[in-house]
Amino acid sequence: MVADKVKFLESVQSGYTFKGESVVLGVGMVDGEAVEGATVKLALKTLNRHGLIAGATGTGKTKTLQVISEALSDASVPVVLMDIKGDLSGIAAPGMENDKITDRCRKIGITYQPTGFPADLFTLSNEKGVRLRATVSEFGPVLLSKILGLNDTQGGFVSMIFKYCDDNKLPLLDLKDFIKVLQYVSDEGKPELEKTYGKVSTTSTGTILRKVIELQQQGADVFFGEKSFEVEDLMRIGDDGRGMISIIRVTDLQDRPKLFSTFMLQLLAELYATSPEEGDLDKPKLVLFIDEAHLIFQEASEVLLQQIETVIKLIRSKGIGIFFCTQNPMDVPASVLSQLGMKVQHALRAFTANDRKTIKQTAANYPLSDFYKTEDALTQLGIGEAFITTLNEKGIPTPLVHTLLCPPRSRMDILTDTEIDALVAHSKLAPKYNPVIDSKSAYEILSEKLNIAEEKSREADNKKNPAHKKEEKSTLEQVVDNPIVKSMARTAGNTIVRSLLGALGLGGTTRRKKTFF
Repeated sequence: MVADKVKFLESVQSGYTFKGESVVLGVGMVDGEAVEGATVKLALKTLNRHGLIAGATGTGKTKTLQVISEALSDASVPVVLMDIKGDLSGIAAPGMENDKITDRCRKIGITYQPTGFPADLFTLSNEKGVRLRATVSEFGPVLLSKILGLNDTQGGFVSMIFKYCDDNKLPLLDLKDFIKVLQYVSDEGKPELEKTYGKVSTTSTGTILRKVIELQQQGADVFFGEKSFEVEDLMRIGDDGRGMISIIRVTDLQDRPKLFSTFMLQLLAELYATSPEEGDLDKPKLVLFIDEAHLIFQEASEVLLQQIETVIKLIRSKGIGIFFCTQNPMDVPASVLSQLGMKVQHALRAFTANDRKTIKQTAANYPLSDFYKTEDALTQLGIGEAFITTLNEKGIPTPLVHTLLCPPRSRMDILTDTEIDALVAHSKLAPKYNPVIDSKSAYEILSEKLNIAEEKSREADNKKNPAHKKEEKSTLEQVVDNPIVKSMARTAGNTIVRSLLGALGLGGTTRRKKTFF
């Protein structure tokens, strides 16, 4: 047993000793005990190779994500956290030491120092935080067509609309602009569009309009518009030299997969398009963590999955790393999973036959180990423990290690409403992005154009048919034509007539003479 521990210690030390800058994740364990000196580290140079944090509910995935984010911030690497559950805001406040944390730090050989980290809260809706928006024009026809799930013919028509708007200086800022243009080119503007760009299919415009309305119903109106967000603002360094942690709060989008997919697709595309080629840097420019990623993959369209796969393969050279945090590693498509260099696997539960099958498949995705039977050990990991394998500087997988993970130094809970208000109030980005801007765009321009055309048409019709133009009535005529006045006059007239006839003895009723009989 002692010989095994010595061999294990040598294996960990040789596999997790890196030349470049690295951060400590925890200490290796064998036979259920932490082995002193078996420090498990993460090489910053390889974090642009992406990663996976997986495990059943309650096994500590979110806290692992928090620990890695803290380490990256300390290393002056900006971090973006997709906070789907709403439990990551506490990273902005210092944690609190207790007996469990003290004991864990002793086993790992570190000192616990409660620390809050520089953070900004972002939102896609009307929640508290810096507003994230993008214009329809920035999406472009190809990306917008993919989001709406259009076929090639409909996508070509969307491209035609964008071309028409560019040529006629009609800015497409929000969805009401796009809807207005759709309605215009399918009615009043149809001859103009067909003359220059080709035939317009009413069926296509109707289908596209329904797709856009569906997107609106999921709250997309609050996302499309100005001021458009600049992804460079996600790559900031705080005043103290630590990397800024941008927490994007998307708790209200769990039941709106279309909007969430729209945002994810736009963010990944924008990051890839605007970031220059960097090659292999000593540490990444940005690391993006997507918590509860199974929600994305379960609800995502085929287009989004293809886009994620493409970005994962290509964005590495931009110095950007992407980490997926999910309950079941099988939730991540194989094409994406194969691109993830670092893997942190927390415990899995075997309640059904399908669960046991998943555990067997998961174990097969990790390097073979002389110290663990991975398939069995996956169900026996404790809270805050995980199997870890990553890449060394040469891109070779490191040994699989059962690791006792470091505790987060920041708060393992959410911020209070008062703390959130204070954080947003001190944000340098809130004054830049939160004011609502409604610039003159396609909606206003086309509405004005249609109003002018309608007025000219009315004037031309009046000139052509002067008899149709009614002269304005005088005050006397207006009074005489009033229904109430007419009724009063009729009543008064009847009374006068009856009085005159009665005086002449010509009333309509026959007066009977008095008689004794």
